[in-house]
Amino acid sequence: MGLMDKLKDAMHKAGKNPDKTRRATHKGADTADDRTGGRYRDEIRTSRDAMDQRFGEEGEPPGRGGA
Repeated sequence: MGLMDKLKDAMHKAGKNPDKTRRATHKGADTADDRTGGRYRDEIRTSRDAMDQRFGEEGEPPGRGGA
């Protein structure tokens, strides 16, 4: 299985579990922010927010992104 196939599979699984994906994304963003001492806080938040939009905010169906 190539890298693109693995990425497609991961995105498919993430779309089936948006709440779990959102929690993992936020936890990962918090960990990255802690480990970098806040140096990349804006970039990390931007990425986290993009994931929230992709998989929906809490209580929303995926793909709607709160906009």
